[in-house]
Amino acid sequence: MEQPKIGIKENLVQFILLVVTNLFVGSMVGIERTVLPLLGEKQFGLASASAALSFIISFGFSKAIVNYFAGQIADRLGRKKVLILGWFVGFFVPILIIYARAWWVIIVANIFLGINQGLTWSMTVNMKIDLSKANQRGTAVGLNEFAGYSGVAIMAAVSGYIASVYSLRPEPFYVGIGIVIIGIFLSLIAKDTGEHLKLQIQTSGNSKAVNELSSKKVFALATWNNRSLSSISFAGLSTNLKDGMAWGLFPFYFSAAGLSVGQIGTIVAVYPAAWGLFQLVTGALSDKIGRKVLIVYGMWTQAIALWLILVVHQFSLWIFAAILLGIGTAMVYPTLQAAVSDVAAPEWRASAMGVYRFWRDSGYAFGALLAGIFADFLGVGWAIGLVAMLPFLSGLVAKIRLHETIES
Repeated sequence: MEQPKIGIKENLVQFILLVVTNLFVGSMVGIERTVLPLLGEKQFGLASASAALSFIISFGFSKAIVNYFAGQIADRLGRKKVLILGWFVGFFVPILIIYARAWWVIIVANIFLGINQGLTWSMTVNMKIDLSKANQRGTAVGLNEFAGYSGVAIMAAVSGYIASVYSLRPEPFYVGIGIVIIGIFLSLIAKDTGEHLKLQIQTSGNSKAVNELSSKKVFALATWNNRSLSSISFAGLSTNLKDGMAWGLFPFYFSAAGLSVGQIGTIVAVYPAAWGLFQLVTGALSDKIGRKVLIVYGMWTQAIALWLILVVHQFSLWIFAAILLGIGTAMVYPTLQAAVSDVAAPEWRASAMGVYRFWRDSGYAFGALLAGIFADFLGVGWAIGLVAMLPFLSGLVAKIRLHETIES
């Protein structure tokens, strides 16, 4: 058997295959970004913002929980098996939405979507890190997130277009069935990265004490005990809390402003498009200039972009603000995951990434929950403005507590 080699160039075919796979992983979420909030209002008659955003809450909590266990399962069973399992779970999502006759079925569909995303996205990022050298982690995560959020953006625009030409349902979700089939095929031909992980463990030079870290100890380190890991987890939670709010409230906010479904779809797509595209730059940039500066200023950029959306009243300026929001998110998204991999040893890296992604993706649920409550009692504009406070505070926490992890 040929000895595995570590490095992106040394594993270029497998690396590209995993990048393409994550494009389709992100596409599963993109189908919903424009359509589902409007579907709840127009076809299911949901008057309450909290009720309309309940599908994001179910998605966020299920994805967060699965993220936590996915890392531990992958450390034991291998990445590829978990990746394939995630795609088979994804079959339930479009089918349930197509045939749903009650809103609770949509909520169940998004539980399955959370499981699908938690398993597949976690594995694609961990597999890329397994293949990469230490000084390529930012680049690897950046390419992974670029592909994923490009998929989100493309399908947000495509589903918005299909909905405007045909209807909100079922036509946009037929595409989802095709995406799952392609995802399963790509995952079956991908090679597991277990041997590359073993090689990294052999060459890492870690002590036996590191090998014996329990799941409980890893959770404590990533949540509160380690200054850097806990700051990273809070930044991740704040970022996706903002995104959960944006996912749920942007269609309502821009619809109330008089924009068409097509225009709303454009804004909703431009934000993750900028998020995805700029990660090509920010992930690699963090390998060169460090993680902390991008994390701090990226969090603050997100807050400023949200406040800008509230003070402008032109379509072109909303597009600009959406791009700025995507840039701010791109500055932190691959950088935070690369920072986790800097601190964590190879033996417990997937578990640490699972804890980080648990807190990060619980932000979807908390964001939708807070946004729904604020929107119901104060209005959608106030909800957006108040939620923007959290990424601002998270940037402040990172400025004070986060060490430069690339030196770890």
